[in-house]
Amino acid sequence: MVAVSAYVENENGEVLLLRTHWRSETWELPGGFVEAGEPLDEAVCREFMEETGIRIRPLGITGVYYNKMKHVLSVVFRAQYISGEIKIQEEEILEAKFVRLTDSNMDEYLTWPHVKSRTLDAMKATTLIPYETWELDPPSFNLLSRLNPESHE
Repeated sequence: MVAVSAYVENENGEVLLLRTHWRSETWELPGGFVEAGEPLDEAVCREFMEETGIRIRPLGITGVYYNKMKHVLSVVFRAQYISGEIKIQEEEILEAKFVRLTDSNMDEYLTWPHVKSRTLDAMKATTLIPYETWELDPPSFNLLSRLNPESHE
C-alpha cells in the first residue's frame, strides 16, 4: 500500500496538523492512502481536501518512508496552501489546526517517533525531490505531470 501526506504552512509559518480517531494521542500531517491508478500528487491533494477542506499544490517530496509491519510506503510532500478554511470530516478526524512548531513544543504534538521524524524532515528540508507521472505505452511516452521544486521556490 502507498500513503501520502503533506507539510503545509500558512502565511504565519504555522503547519497544519490533525488528530484522527484511531491515532488520537498524536498530531500528524494530513494525508491518506493512494487509490489504485491514482498519481501521488493527485492523491495528496484529494486526501488533504477530504480531511481538512484545504486546497493545496504539491511542490516536491521531502521523504519516503516504509512501515515493514503494515507494508506501507509513505511519501511526504511539501505543498503550498492555495485556498479554503479548515473543515474536518468528523467521522475520521478529531481536530485539525495550524500550529507553530518549535523545539520546545514539538513533543506535545508529535508523540509518535515516526510522525516526528517525517514532520521534522519536511520542516527542515532545504531541497525538494522532483516527482513525475508518466503514461508509458511504448512507443508512446507521455509525461502527464511534473513537480519541479526549483521552479516553485
